[in-house]
Amino acid sequence: MLNPRLLVALAVVFAVGIGAFLALRDAGGVPDVAPLVLPADASDPFAYSEERRADFERRAAQGLSHVLYEKSPGGVVASARRTARWRPLVEGVASEAGLDADLIEAIVLLESAGRPDAVADPELEGAVGLTQILAGTGEGLLGMRVDVAQSRRLTRRIQRARGRGELRKTKRLEALRRRVDHRFDPRRALEGTARYLDFARGELGRDDLAVVSYHMGVGNLTSVIEDFGEGDRPSYAQLFFESSPSSHSAAWRRLAELGDDSSTYLWRVLAARDIMRRYREDRGALARQDELQTAKNSAEEVLHPGDETERYASPDDLEDAYGDGELRPFPNAPARSGLRRDRAMGELARRLEVGRELYRGLRPETYALALYMARMTQEAGGGDAPLTVTSTVRDEAYQGLLAKGNPEATGNYSLHTTGFAFDVLRRYSGDRQAVAFQFALDRLQALNLIAWVREPAAIHVTAADDARALLGLLKEDR
Repeated sequence: MLNPRLLVALAVVFAVGIGAFLALRDAGGVPDVAPLVLPADASDPFAYSEERRADFERRAAQGLSHVLYEKSPGGVVASARRTARWRPLVEGVASEAGLDADLIEAIVLLESAGRPDAVADPELEGAVGLTQILAGTGEGLLGMRVDVAQSRRLTRRIQRARGRGELRKTKRLEALRRRVDHRFDPRRALEGTARYLDFARGELGRDDLAVVSYHMGVGNLTSVIEDFGEGDRPSYAQLFFESSPSSHSAAWRRLAELGDDSSTYLWRVLAARDIMRRYREDRGALARQDELQTAKNSAEEVLHPGDETERYASPDDLEDAYGDGELRPFPNAPARSGLRRDRAMGELARRLEVGRELYRGLRPETYALALYMARMTQEAGGGDAPLTVTSTVRDEAYQGLLAKGNPEATGNYSLHTTGFAFDVLRRYSGDRQAVAFQFALDRLQALNLIAWVREPAAIHVTAADDARALLGLLKEDR
């Protein structure tokens, strides 16, 4: 939404959960293998470069699209259908303003899910309408008529008439409201958004920055650019991916201080654009994507659909996978890997009459991703204390036992039975490690390398197939 207000207080600092770090000794039983280590002089395949900007934008849109599927009113297909109704109007407004119709349509999907009467603030001072324009911005910057007092009175009357089933009266009152509050008028709302984007493009010099400012505000984004300090008009992808607690830290802090998803707004607009493209070109594919996106509390089934991904059914399957190199043991070498193995890992193995070592391993690319995450956490200021990994691979027999006694464990498809998932204990050495780990989670999700979800005791992480790119940077240090 249009939001030129001042920066809000930092909201992400304690997002992961803060607590005293509990050092857990390993119980033994697994022959340690030397961890894979990232050579100090190795190039990073996921380091940003402007030449790869389109790839990074695509990754960010995919990695951060889950919320659109999860929160679309009536489901993403229904929201896309509502939004598509406005396409002719969107195209006309975009053509007159010399703007991209697909981007304006994406803003409509993201902001209101195609509902012209969407209201974020019942007092109507906040975001309202098809493109969620603030009252002050609409009247003061965009030249729209916004009589909030009359709009409120009419809105109350509309609600009463609608509740009594008085459809004709409801339509008449809605027409009156559109005249006193242009934000409720779809054409005027779209024209106001187009004027804002044209204004912002003139101020910032780039279309991508103009879209970012639709939520962040031109002033806030200008401050981020100044803090970044490399050229007058960097792309937003460069601003986002090159800013971190250890690089361009002032710009990163300012983005973090916004605390209202402003920093990821462009990626969600691009995700919305992709949803609308799918809706027009292949609604079956969109419905399938919706099914995968909403199957779990994260996008982990998008990364590894249950009907396309090998699962380990029994201890024998795990033994074969280790023998074939499909799985590798997860060592307990925290000083070198930055990861500590929880001593309780695999504790139900005895009930299956097998050794715990079967349940202490991951696919090589997933282990490489875990190491990459640990290094990213340390470089982001998290200190040298290791992260504790509580769970790695399981078979379906083990998963079934766990589900009987653990309400957080599913009795259905679990990504742990594929070797692509692991859990990280939500106990940290201090606030700095908690913040740094949250940064690593957010950045890896924006790179579409992981899906993650916060559980009561742990962070559940699923690695994408693209984590294979990290294997080229890793070597056995025996």
